[in-house]
Amino acid sequence: MGGTGSARGTGSTRRGFIGGAAAVAASVGPAALGTRAVAAPRRGPGRGAGGQSVAVLGGGVAGLTAAHELAERGFQVTVYEKKAPGGKARSMDVPGSAKGGRKPLPGEHGFRFFPGFYQNLPDTMRRIPFPGNANGCHDNLVASSELMLARIGHEDIRLPFGIIGTPPPLLTPDALRRALTGFLDAFGNIPPQEVLYFVGRLLVWFTSCERRRVGAWEKVPWWEFIRAARMSPNYQRLLAIGITRNVVATKAEVASTKTVSTCMEAFIFNALGRGADGQPDRVLDAPTNEAWIDPWVAHLRSLGVTFRVGWSVRDLRMGGGRITEAVVQDPSGARQSVTADHFVSAMPVEHARTTWNAAVRAADPKLARCDRLQTDWMTGIQFYLTEPTPVVHGHVNHIDSPWSITSVGQAQYWSGRDFGADYGDGAAVDCLSVDVSEWDKPGILYGKTGKQCSREEVAREVWAQMKAGFNDTGRTVLRDATLHSWFLDPAVEIGGPRPTNDEQLLIHPTGTWYNRPDARTAIPNLFLCGDYVATDIDLATMEGANAAARAAVNALLEEAGSKAEQCSITPLYRAPELELLKAQDDVRYRLGLRNALDLG
Repeated sequence: MGGTGSARGTGSTRRGFIGGAAAVAASVGPAALGTRAVAAPRRGPGRGAGGQSVAVLGGGVAGLTAAHELAERGFQVTVYEKKAPGGKARSMDVPGSAKGGRKPLPGEHGFRFFPGFYQNLPDTMRRIPFPGNANGCHDNLVASSELMLARIGHEDIRLPFGIIGTPPPLLTPDALRRALTGFLDAFGNIPPQEVLYFVGRLLVWFTSCERRRVGAWEKVPWWEFIRAARMSPNYQRLLAIGITRNVVATKAEVASTKTVSTCMEAFIFNALGRGADGQPDRVLDAPTNEAWIDPWVAHLRSLGVTFRVGWSVRDLRMGGGRITEAVVQDPSGARQSVTADHFVSAMPVEHARTTWNAAVRAADPKLARCDRLQTDWMTGIQFYLTEPTPVVHGHVNHIDSPWSITSVGQAQYWSGRDFGADYGDGAAVDCLSVDVSEWDKPGILYGKTGKQCSREEVAREVWAQMKAGFNDTGRTVLRDATLHSWFLDPAVEIGGPRPTNDEQLLIHPTGTWYNRPDARTAIPNLFLCGDYVATDIDLATMEGANAAARAAVNALLEEAGSKAEQCSITPLYRAPELELLKAQDDVRYRLGLRNALDLG
């Protein structure tokens, strides 16, 4: 994320802050491009893989997962990553911030959140050794105990995760209705009849068959599904927007009901103790690279994985119906040709599709659907404070902020770290990590959108919006005097005529599911993984990226004729008590009838 005082204006000290209140024909080969052919490294026959080589194009969660699974099965794996291993999940050093033998301040693209309903990613984390941990990096996950909805002009709402009560032994619709109503009553100031209506809509989803979920609810915006336009302002802010932003990190007005409800269902089952790997809200007990990414990369190296960091994928070349080479740009800017037996494209969709030239698209016409997938800005900024500021032991949804801000105080979770002694110049003792999800609406300080602001203005605006919520009820939570510095994701380029963001987030407007590809392509040796590939979770998440990588590896194993055991892929939990109702709904859907609980 950029550096304090850098020429690009990525970060700022408190004084400065306060003071300023594609397509090339397949026949073109590497010689014509002026590239140098480089074969993916081979180190002898692998276990059951016959020494087959795999080029993994992208080193985010999906790429690292694919490399992990392939290396364990004896393939010779090379990962090509443009920036740094971990992708959007990584943490990064704030340049120029380390003094007195301390580490640099930890920055990040955005805070990491590991819901308890994740299953596949936690399995991978257990298999990453970490000194002193019986369960590897998984033991570095720590649970939050509550959630806060910070309001402007209203009392803040604190929601301990235990308020959902004792989970019912049987998840019948009536038991679910009682549990959900009790939980939502804690929100306060929502008319009782609206709470009951919202719960009723959730029950419609819980009892909808898969055909209805895909064929009907994927086409309906969440805002419309819960009839938000007809409800009170508090219903709209708290239930339509607030819950959606925290659980799904998407926009209620346009988001697919299928996407929102799939994750909300998983979160509810998690809170009720069903299908859970852990508590509903978990974070890491140290900066992400320290707690997870660095140990992961070290483990992969020990398995024989080679990393080419600073190498950007530019194109894929075909011959004989297969991918014959990937054209990459090395750190010096020279173009090189990478050859391998198999290619796993693990880049984000906005970057992956630029490498699919006309010949690749002709070989698999379904790839063209990915052009319809949309991405948007969800970008992190960290504020370093000179006083501990554990606002709440969990995430905060600044529900009335025009820039759709969510935040979490991180140092409170880092029990093995003394923030002031370990990081920065010793003056900063806490880090408030913030995600900004709305960059196209005017703010409260300058009246400009985030994309129209300078980096300094973005930091001031976000700080002002947080203070407006935290400090609105007569208490002072955030004080300008405690602000040490800030750090904005360097992937964002703003302040000019054409703002750009090199690390965007897949969003889920209605119809998105129909355009998401499978891990296996029509090209025998090309496989896709990433949070845009179709998986059970149906959301751009680290869990989805991990599951997609497992699916890609399984397809590759089949194509390679490997006898190695396939990767396990754990689907989201399904309550057996509801399966009969779903089967009945399948009959109703085929007959053109509403869900039995859908009263309109």
